[in-house]
Amino acid sequence: MNAVYTHGHHESVLRSHRWRTAANSAAYLLPHLKTHMRLLDIGSGPGTITADLAGLVGHVTASEVDEETLGLARTEVAARGLTNVDFAVADVHALEFPDDTFCVVHAHQVLQHVGDPVRALREMGRVTKPRGYVAARDSDYTAFTWWPRVPALDEWMALYQRIARGNGGEPDAGRRLLSWARQAGFEDVTATSSTWCFADQEDRGWWAGMWAERVLNSAMAERALATGAATQADLRRMSEGWLEWARARDGWLSILHGEIICRVPARD
Repeated sequence: MNAVYTHGHHESVLRSHRWRTAANSAAYLLPHLKTHMRLLDIGSGPGTITADLAGLVGHVTASEVDEETLGLARTEVAARGLTNVDFAVADVHALEFPDDTFCVVHAHQVLQHVGDPVRALREMGRVTKPRGYVAARDSDYTAFTWWPRVPALDEWMALYQRIARGNGGEPDAGRRLLSWARQAGFEDVTATSSTWCFADQEDRGWWAGMWAERVLNSAMAERALATGAATQADLRRMSEGWLEWARARDGWLSILHGEIICRVPARD
């Protein structure tokens, strides 16, 4: 059941996670939000999306797997002076909230990292009020596409897939969200997709620089070395591959995300 979080919380990882906003990471959900709603944010991470959502609804509960990680969101919320957010350590497979507690339960880039995403979605539905919303967005690694072709990035992709699955996750979660929602018992599901695109020099430099560091220093790198999936020389080659891609004047990268909004039915 339990999976290991592939990315960890190295500063290079948090740098990318703090870039995320409700606008660039939860646009599919925003039209459904109302000011009276109570929302549970699963896997709040550094809290940038959480804090944005708190500006749109009545109350947000930020949740994470442990108190240390939850502290990242606490810091962001405090910095913004928000007073309508509380915090809870929670396992999405077994949420310690009563049935029908929240109007919306949201998870961004979470289901790809859990041991049983179907059970997680059932739990998310259980704690959502009738006619409320369960919303999830996850990337799909095999669907990442870039130009120019850089062999070291193909190596990086293969390594990431190996490490993520070895940790008990599913890196191609985006394409599976609708299927998981159906297995979890949801009938009223809207499935969509959206992308992040990095194409100008500034965006390429930021994204590639972040990944060039993550390949060498994050929990993924530690796992790769510990399991023998890669050597330090392999990781350095992948890191340089990201920088090579960024230097290309025609460099372009697109990241596909699957999205679902599940409407919770009335209880029998």
